[in-house]
Amino acid sequence: MRVFVTGATGFVGSAVVRELIDAGHQVLGLARSDEGAKFLTAAGCQAHRGDLRDLDSLRSGAAASDGVIHCAFIHNFNNYGPSVEADQRAIETLGDALARSGRPLIVTYGTLPIQRKGTLATEEDAPTPDFPRKSEQTGLAMAGHGVRASVVRLSPTVHGNGDHGFVPMLINIAREKGVSAYIGDGQNRWSAVHRLDAAHLYRLALEKGTAGAIYHGVADEGVPCREIAGVIGKHLNVPVVSKSPAEAADHFGWMARFFGMDSPASSALTQERLGWRPVHLGLLADLDSEHYFERHLTRA
Repeated sequence: MRVFVTGATGFVGSAVVRELIDAGHQVLGLARSDEGAKFLTAAGCQAHRGDLRDLDSLRSGAAASDGVIHCAFIHNFNNYGPSVEADQRAIETLGDALARSGRPLIVTYGTLPIQRKGTLATEEDAPTPDFPRKSEQTGLAMAGHGVRASVVRLSPTVHGNGDHGFVPMLINIAREKGVSAYIGDGQNRWSAVHRLDAAHLYRLALEKGTAGAIYHGVADEGVPCREIAGVIGKHLNVPVVSKSPAEAADHFGWMARFFGMDSPASSALTQERLGWRPVHLGLLADLDSEHYFERHLTRA
């Protein structure tokens, strides 16, 4: 298949590109810059210039492909509204380009905003209605327009070498504050998945997924945040301390809202339906590797 990948130069998207190429697919990767285009060309795929706000480039990229994997998102948590709007318009544009073709569109969402009916969030649970990002709802609506649309919900922690997400942000905060902190008793849990396992899931969803399906990129169902803070404290040689909910906002900034959430999730249905099996390091074992601490991670 010829697959159009948005976010192709990103942490997850670049792993998806490699997974697809290694499986024999051709990849058309969205590139925002000359540097990004060179990166994609070196990786063995064709670069397609544009970005999420360039709807004409998205439309032409999708029209020229046998399927689309949408990994891109503008991660501006300090001004989230415009990022959400850009994402929604991008998904609608990609879906319109694929309408009535039966071609696959894989949209990215997360397990963090899912309402749990049981102990673990499952693929059958719905997002919290007031969560502003509507990627999942927008993507699944395309199934009614003749698109084989499905959703990959990623764990809040997608980890691996090159990670610049939540965990490196926690490391930076611990370096800056001189303590590695958790909130309350620290027993709230985050699910996690290695980026290479996530990339394999995207490929399986592309090749085998069904219209309207939801798949969970979850390997570790729930890692206590106190344990995450503990590994960070050990490597930085700083105390591991508790912060009350009232203290958390001052210590963690905008991340307090996310690091205080209890969001365990399961991928049992995904594994059953697609035959996906995560095989790479779990979060704590990966976090215990030196690559998370051998450089200063400041990218937000």
